Amino acid sequence: MRMRQPIVAVLGHVDSGKTSLLDCIRGTGVQGREAGGMTQHIGASFLPQETIRARCGPLYERIASSPGAQVPGVLVIDTPGHEVFTNLRARGGSAADIAILVVDAARGIQPQTNESLGILRARKVPFVVALNKIDQVSGWRGGGGDGGGGDGGAPLLAADAVKSQDASVRADLDQKLYDVVASLSVLGYKSESFDRVKDFAREVCIVPTSAREGTGVPELLAVLVGLTRQYLAARLDQDGKDESRGIVLEV
Repeated sequence: MRMRQPIVAVLGHVDSGKTSLLDCIRGTGVQGREAGGMTQHIGASFLPQETIRARCGPLYERIASSPGAQVPGVLVIDTPGHEVFTNLRARGGSAADIAILVVDAARGIQPQTNESLGILRARKVPFVVALNKIDQVSGWRGGGGDGGGGDGGAPLLAADAVKSQDASVRADLDQKLYDVVASLSVLGYKSESFDRVKDFAREVCIVPTSAREGTGVPELLAVLVGLTRQYLAARLDQDGKDESRGIVLEV
């Protein structure tokens, strides 16, 4: 099978850390150059297979060894989170094969999060939740991972980072995660922490992340690539398809 790159839209409320998370994955500093630190327009980045392999670390070998076509990188669309950019979010969502919904761990589901969910539901786009900013949980001890600058070491596995915290921090993080689970349940979505999901076709994965430390980035990318291979392979199959199509996202 000749698979094209999946298009991944990154959606969420303003200041939930969407661009910072992408900066962490790419090793860039886009968020710091945006006016007021907030994304003002749609951005697109291509993450080649080599970048995904490097950011996933040992997890990548598990993905690569499983049956199915290899994902030749991903095209990521970063969308603004501010309420005035509704149309831009809708355009980004309309182009997506799969999405990352970024949720601030301290604030949970917010107005633009709800709006983003509506866009994904209307277009039947599968998504993964990145429960971001877990390093801001009271009492969190940082692990010195690579927050995107490229000189802080490897990105941390969320499971290892959480296990190293005090019991009170783990309990607080678990409560924040299940607050999101409850909010999604009210909206009709069954969700669970990525390491407790039993049926990936029916449950939304929630991955705890920290854009500052890089925590959870390997798992987030691994889940994204795994879901793409498992459930989107037929849609992305390019064998025998010679026609191309384009979508205008921004003018």
